[in-house]
Amino acid sequence: MEDTADVRVPVLVVGGSLVGLSTSLFLSRHGIRHLVVEKHAGTSDHPRGRGINARTMELFRVAGAEGAIRQAASALENNMGILQTESLLGGDHKWLVKAIDPSGALSKFSPTGWCVCSQNNIEPILAAQSRAQGADVRFSTELMSFDQDETGVNALVKDRETGEHITVRADFLIAADGPRSPVREQLRIPQTGSGELFHNVSVTFRSRRLVEVLGDLRFIVCYLMKPGADGALLPVDNDTQWVFHLPWHPDQGETLEDFTEERCREQIRAAIGVPDLDVEIGGKAPWHAAERIATQYSSGRVFLAGDAAHEMSPTGAFGSNTGIQDAHNLAWKIAAVLNGSAGAGLLETYGAERHPVAVATAQRASARSAEHSHPGYAPPPTMGGGPGSGVLTTAMAYAYPSGAFVGGSPDRPVIPEGMRMKGDPGTRAPHMWLTRADGERVSTLDLYERAFVLLCGAGSPWRAAAGRVAERLSVKLDAYAIGAPGAAGADLVQEEGSDWSEVHAMSPEGAVLVRPDGFVAWRSQGPADDAEAALSEALSTVLRRS
Repeated sequence: MEDTADVRVPVLVVGGSLVGLSTSLFLSRHGIRHLVVEKHAGTSDHPRGRGINARTMELFRVAGAEGAIRQAASALENNMGILQTESLLGGDHKWLVKAIDPSGALSKFSPTGWCVCSQNNIEPILAAQSRAQGADVRFSTELMSFDQDETGVNALVKDRETGEHITVRADFLIAADGPRSPVREQLRIPQTGSGELFHNVSVTFRSRRLVEVLGDLRFIVCYLMKPGADGALLPVDNDTQWVFHLPWHPDQGETLEDFTEERCREQIRAAIGVPDLDVEIGGKAPWHAAERIATQYSSGRVFLAGDAAHEMSPTGAFGSNTGIQDAHNLAWKIAAVLNGSAGAGLLETYGAERHPVAVATAQRASARSAEHSHPGYAPPPTMGGGPGSGVLTTAMAYAYPSGAFVGGSPDRPVIPEGMRMKGDPGTRAPHMWLTRADGERVSTLDLYERAFVLLCGAGSPWRAAAGRVAERLSVKLDAYAIGAPGAAGADLVQEEGSDWSEVHAMSPEGAVLVRPDGFVAWRSQGPADDAEAALSEALSTVLRRS
């Protein structure tokens, strides 16, 4: 098939939902040709997966998609918090989370923030932006079979509209094909974890009077706890469009067919506390909360991402964000191998880095569902949050035990107890504001996407060394000298009262090397006898160059 394939691409992405389309966008930003196949006829038409955390928004920011996503999310931009009550009328309202960032502390760590944007709104944006950069995204196209050899992957896909079968030859295959991943099943990769947690049926409905019932209440989700009529209410547009999650108990013999329009309508009315509320049912979709992690994230030239690699409870919106961050981690590594700047061993670091994060995050998601008494969930009595269970630390401050970096400690916790973001190798590089020569204000995080970046002080020998290393190793490596206002030789100027070396926990004579995904690859906390040799060795080690 290698010589006779209908389509030849470096990367085949199986699955065109949120993670698959994010993978496509990130590959496009690295200039990697690829084909995305998705068996459904188009993007999601059901509002779900709405919480995009600050770390994921940082990735969309540098990829140029943040503005469009925030515009699509404008209807819910003032909705904050998680409310719990027995009834919207006359019940005691308890805010489980009053606001995502009540103290404004997030601005110390990130140039952006959380966004509430439903999957049906974000997916078309990702598809459009990927296609605009040359991506081949095909809906109504299903993977039928695949096999691999030492040099690539052969796949057979079917156009579900015409019935035509197409052969594809790719260097790599990325499976973002969901929790029941056929690709993972064929690879016979087992899963660990607690398994199924609970089941819900998500119902979309229209109601014009509900907004009057809510009055000034604005929330992301409201858990309604009335016995026999519990569920979760979510606004779609704060006007007439809403979603309600009903607990579903298949273990008690309930089937999806049992959730008739009449049953859904009456349970929504009972949960909200208005017996005659106007409720027009739109559609329903089952979903299953589970905690399952694939024991390995790759097999040969095939990689798992998103729900194919890990399932998590939806509380805290950890699952989709973890999946998007999987894609971002993998995209730059595949690009580096394909363009010849890295050895094949770099791809082994994908699972080494992302698997421990998924395990720790999935446990946190399950614990958060227990803390919030998610409708339909009956957790084990011993479950608790544990150390490092905060949302921000889980979402942003996690550390890789091992992987494509030099330094760090394999014994450190994956999720720390506090927001330590001080430039430690294997952690997300810290944020600070800088000013370019043309006056543009940028975050350090805005510098990291398509190349390695070296930060050093104005007048430092590290900057010139970086240029020589980039040329000798044929690696994309940008170097920036940072200084105070008026400092000679500064490419970027730090703001009054800030110190780039202090932010990165090193002396002004040191340097920090940051990967294209914004994680610290290596740090010299002071000067080196031979800056070029030290940097060259570090970069070669990270890229697994023999």
